[in-house]
Amino acid sequence: MRQAPENKRVMAGLAALAALGLTAGCQSAADHAADVRKAQAAGDRLTVGTVQREIRVGMSGADVVGVLGAPNMVTTDEKRRETWVYDRIATETAYSGSSGGVNALFLGGGLVGAALLGGAGGAGVQGSAGASSTSQRTLTIIIKYDEAGLVRDFAYRSSSF
Repeated sequence: MRQAPENKRVMAGLAALAALGLTAGCQSAADHAADVRKAQAAGDRLTVGTVQREIRVGMSGADVVGVLGAPNMVTTDEKRRETWVYDRIATETAYSGSSGGVNALFLGGGLVGAALLGGAGGAGVQGSAGASSTSQRTLTIIIKYDEAGLVRDFAYRSSSF
């Protein structure tokens, strides 16, 4: 039996739709994690590099606040000199999940004699996958001021796990 040109076009359209359905949503966990890192890099983040580049002995407290923002904790020693502590903890979680499938419904029918014959058939394929990753970073910055309110010393600790 020979197929009509319209049937060939319909079958070609269904094949293209099936191919599109199989490739939709196929971004890997590594791609999602890269997107997360890009978004974080674009934002304001307190880093060791910021401390190393910007903080200097002799800076005023106002200059430090301009670079690092407000501290988490302020204490004083026996000489009433302030110590500022910046304590940051960041948790990054990247999750990637994808699922896809193709479903097709084939309808057919024909006229045989005076009777109408109908038929339908269907097929489908489904699949899904996922992955996640979590990491944490900590950064503690300690800035000590002298009696005049200028930075006399600073230190920092960083960890990543």
